[in-house]
Amino acid sequence: MTNYYSEDEEQDEEDSFEHFKVVADPGQTPLRVDKFLIDRIPQLSRSRISAASKNGNVVVNGVSVKQNYKVKPNDSVSLVFAHPKRELKLISQDIPLDIVYEDDFLLVINKPANFVVHPGHGNYSGTLVNALIFHFGNLPTNQKSETAYPGLVHRIDKDTTGLLVIAKQEETLTNLAAQFFDRTTARYYYAIVWGDMEEDEGTIVGNIGRSHYDRKQMTVYPNGEEGKHAITHFKVLERLGYVTLIRCKLDTGRTHQIRAHLKYIGHTLFGDERYGGNKILKGTTFSKYRQFVENCFQILPRQALHAKSLGFTHPITQKWMEFESELPQDMVEVLEKWRTYVKAKTVNG
Repeated sequence: MTNYYSEDEEQDEEDSFEHFKVVADPGQTPLRVDKFLIDRIPQLSRSRISAASKNGNVVVNGVSVKQNYKVKPNDSVSLVFAHPKRELKLISQDIPLDIVYEDDFLLVINKPANFVVHPGHGNYSGTLVNALIFHFGNLPTNQKSETAYPGLVHRIDKDTTGLLVIAKQEETLTNLAAQFFDRTTARYYYAIVWGDMEEDEGTIVGNIGRSHYDRKQMTVYPNGEEGKHAITHFKVLERLGYVTLIRCKLDTGRTHQIRAHLKYIGHTLFGDERYGGNKILKGTTFSKYRQFVENCFQILPRQALHAKSLGFTHPITQKWMEFESELPQDMVEVLEKWRTYVKAKTVNG
C-alpha cells in the first residue's frame, strides 16, 4: 500500500492548522466571507462554515475576520483550526485500466462511466487515482495545486466517459499542466442534448460558478458578477427530432462546464440527472413516446457526454499527439434508437 499523505501527527495545542485556502478572483465583487466560502468549499456544510466564522476560524490575508467581512479582489481566505487536517490515505487498488497509449513519460486512458477520477467525500476508494497507484507506483504530484493528486493533469466527471492524459514524471506533469492552463490542448466532446438546436454551430460564453440554490450544481453568471470565465464551442453533428448530437470544444476547463453551459442555452444534456436532463424536456405527452424515452434512460442512465478526442504536444519529444476514442456502447445504442424513432415518425407522417 502506498501512502501519498501521512497520518496526522501530534502537535502543540497552541499551533494553528490551515484546512482550506481560497484566493478571490481579481474581478471578485464584495461578498460576505461566509457566503464566499459556502460557494467555494461545497464539501463543507453551511452550518460548519457559519460556526467557523463566528468562532474566529476564518482568516483573510493573515488576519482573523468576522462573518460579515466583505471579500475583495485577490483576498486570500483560509479556514484555520487548532487541530491538524486529516488527509486522505491513498491506497493501491488493482482496478483494470483501458490504456490507449503509454510511454515512459505519460499515458492516455479511456475512462468508463461510473468511475470516479480521484478520492473525495463518499468515494475514498475505487477511483482512478487508486488504480494509478497500483499500476504505476510513485506518480508525480503538482504541488502548486490545492487539490493535488498523483499523475492527474485534468479530470472529467464520474459519469462522463472518454480520454484522460496521466503524467508519469514531474517534468511531464508540469509541462502538460501548463498546456492545459495556456489552452494549447485540443479537447472535443460528443454530447446528446435535448431539443433541436437552431444554429449549426456557435459559441457559449458565460462565467461559471457554484449555484446559490443547489451547491451540487454549477450555474452561468452571464454578466460576470461571479464565477470563472468559460468558453464552449459547439457544432451540430446530427439532428434527431427532439434531441441533437453535437460536438463541443473547450477553450476553458471549468467544473461541469459543458453541462452548465448547455443547460443555460436551453439544451440540457440528455439523461443528466443533476441538471434535470433525466426528464422528458422535449416531445409529446403520448404514452408510447414516454415509454420510448424511459427505455433510452434505462440504456443510458447518465449524462450523454463523452470525451471523444484529445490533442497535446508531447512534453519530451515536442511532437503533436492526438487520440480518438469510440463512443461508448450506451450512447451508440441510444442514438440508434432515436434514428429508428425519427425514421418511423417520418414514414408514418
